[in-house]
Amino acid sequence: MSEHHAVLITGAASGIGRRTAERFLERGDEVHICDVSQELVDEFLEANPSATGSVADIGNRDDVDRVFVELMRHHEHLDVLVNNAGVAGPSAPIDTHDEDSWDECIRINLSGTFYMTKRAVPLLRKSGGGAIINISSTAALHGYPLRSAYTASKWAMMGLTKTWAMELGPEGIRVNAVCPTSVEGSRIDAVIAREAAHRGLSVEKVREVYLRQTSMRTFVSADDVADTILFLASDAARKVSGQSISVDGHTEGLSNWLD
Repeated sequence: MSEHHAVLITGAASGIGRRTAERFLERGDEVHICDVSQELVDEFLEANPSATGSVADIGNRDDVDRVFVELMRHHEHLDVLVNNAGVAGPSAPIDTHDEDSWDECIRINLSGTFYMTKRAVPLLRKSGGGAIINISSTAALHGYPLRSAYTASKWAMMGLTKTWAMELGPEGIRVNAVCPTSVEGSRIDAVIAREAAHRGLSVEKVREVYLRQTSMRTFVSADDVADTILFLASDAARKVSGQSISVDGHTEGLSNWLD
């Protein structure tokens, strides 16, 4: 696989996905994004006119089919798939965990990753190999109190990473997972706010607990995660497959609130 890639990134109009897309573009790669928000996709494409994009709910198979039709309309091949799209899911103990929200989280985070990858593999195979990078979470290494749906989806993604690495390795298609800790931004702010409300604590207190869960006492940035994604997509990682790489300042555990 050459150093210049055709890249498809889901959930790429904001956060980790957006910064990763920008970083690939800065390298001179071809980038096709997809995101559920028409407004955000339009804004991204206006700011990055060399990119192409689709508006899609990756948990909807018809939408996913359309993404690949639009991808091939603009690009002749595919070298890298970044499965970044996902939702945070509800914050609640198991006995009050909303079942509709459970279904929605699994549909997008897990089924969406499966749908995208299934359709990408023939294109990667046609390119003679490539890289699939799944964005999992440190929740997939430790568990995560009050986050059953999210945790289940991210643990399952780790299993898919290993399985697909075994299936596709003989064809030169590498599959890895990146496991970030909390990423600075509006999404983790919303998660912290929901947990603070559930526990009857201040947002500042819950944020302090989250920070205390990592040895480096820090959240990560979207650029921190993008650095690792770009490495895994590069020839420098040509023998790296089936791995789960944490970008987290060393998460010691996700249940320090029990102390």
